[in-house]
Amino acid sequence: MNDKVAPLLKPRSDLGIRTLSSVAMMSVAIFAIWLGGYAFMGLVIAVGLGVFFEFTKLVFGFTRSPLARILWLLSGLIYVGLACFTLMLLSHPFFGMTPAILLIAGVIGTDVGAYFAGRSIGGPKIAPRISPSKTWSGLFGGMMGAGLMMVVIQAGIYAFRGGNAGDGDVYLAYGWSRLMLTGAALAVVAQMGDFFESWMKRRAGVKDSGRLIPGHGGLFDRTDGLIAVAFAAGVLTLFENVAGS
Repeated sequence: MNDKVAPLLKPRSDLGIRTLSSVAMMSVAIFAIWLGGYAFMGLVIAVGLGVFFEFTKLVFGFTRSPLARILWLLSGLIYVGLACFTLMLLSHPFFGMTPAILLIAGVIGTDVGAYFAGRSIGGPKIAPRISPSKTWSGLFGGMMGAGLMMVVIQAGIYAFRGGNAGDGDVYLAYGWSRLMLTGAALAVVAQMGDFFESWMKRRAGVKDSGRLIPGHGGLFDRTDGLIAVAFAAGVLTLFENVAGS
């Protein structure tokens, strides 16, 4: 194959395998969300354990001191554990799965918007020493994508329920503009989670946290933004409960 042609085909090939992997993961996630209850809880626990395992491998890759490893692992347990607990809490019947669905949809919208905006627009990098592929255009694309995805999901839930929010679905009271702003903030937090994982990988000297998912690397690679957003939501929930008590 001509050397000038090969680079042009690479992005398309990468997009194809990423798309197939995303469809497979989305199918599992949607099925678990549709079943709810123990099925969704089981998926969260399984993914959480996988993420913590990959987190542990990264920690052992860039730490040498036993004390440093213990502190990092405890921090990782809190980080991943609180994120998983928050996802399970937001999927409680009291909430009707709506906040969990909106949160997951927002992170997916962030990834999609950032990927296509970054590829099509490009431009200045945010932090090239940590993550060379992340651009400011990708961040703004992710912010827009997250907001739009959350609006679409909310509209779909309303349509499915005949215009009624349902018991406990207080998050459906958000207006479109407020939901767009929430999505934009969510995208920024998700990007911070991405940078955090990229920083860990650079220190450990690896490209991916694992090889489980074709085109995406490991579970931590795929869920770094979701973990960060769920963790932030958990911290905010704990802060509100403490402040209100």
